[in-house]
Amino acid sequence: MKVILADSAGFCFGVKRATNLAFEAAEQYPHICSLGPIIHSPQVVKKLEEKGVKVIRKVEDIGQGAVIIRSHGITAEELDVIHHRALNIVDATCPFVKKAQDYATMLCNEGYSVVLVGEKDHPEVQGIISYTRGGEVFVVADCKEAQQLPDRAKLGIVAQTTQSFKNLQQVADICLEKSKEVRIFNTICDATSVRQNEARKIAYEADLMLVVGGFNSANTTRLAQICQEIQPRTFHVETAEQIQDSWFNNVTCVGITAGASTPRWIIDEVVERVSAMSK
Repeated sequence: MKVILADSAGFCFGVKRATNLAFEAAEQYPHICSLGPIIHSPQVVKKLEEKGVKVIRKVEDIGQGAVIIRSHGITAEELDVIHHRALNIVDATCPFVKKAQDYATMLCNEGYSVVLVGEKDHPEVQGIISYTRGGEVFVVADCKEAQQLPDRAKLGIVAQTTQSFKNLQQVADICLEKSKEVRIFNTICDATSVRQNEARKIAYEADLMLVVGGFNSANTTRLAQICQEIQPRTFHVETAEQIQDSWFNNVTCVGITAGASTPRWIIDEVVERVSAMSK
């Protein structure tokens, strides 16, 4: 079997930065935790736990010492509590996420009703919402939900960093019908677009696609959805152990891509597993 591995598969800049900061902090502080998982990779989170980094779900449960702010960011209220308690902060928030937070704040301050294109329950989205400090925010997942938006004098649009450009564009088109003044900030991370474009290209060539990454990873799940639309024989796996031999009947070309929070060693294990099957 021919194996095609996407050039951009694996850690993006923000995730690599966050992971490096977390492991360095684990060596520096004897008492340390992260508020939520540092990235959406259970395997990386487990390695950090082995280094002493405990995952805390609620800011009220943080003890003394240092706290790592995950790559997806946290809410403004949670950050206020951390500062008030004078904890040591290791801010691993992705710079692209910070930019989305800043734009949401600015739009709200300038009188815009904010339209946030993304997944309502995702921690990154919840964080961005909080930085409007009570301003009017509408979270829409797609153009269908955007059609339900009320008319407003001024609409400002930002996006969850892992959204597709096509989805943002479709929502923006609808917002232009809802308001006379629309201001748009494309807050989608370049790494997301690159990965999605590569995935599409490979899916057209492959008889089977493997998308590697955490099941709780939004960008990995979106890659799997994109590939599935092109190549129905698409499988989302977290590790090489989940790959089944029966998937590969009559397969001559396998495409492999991975989400932005998937460590290289997991990708390498998947490639080795598939390569061994072709011998």
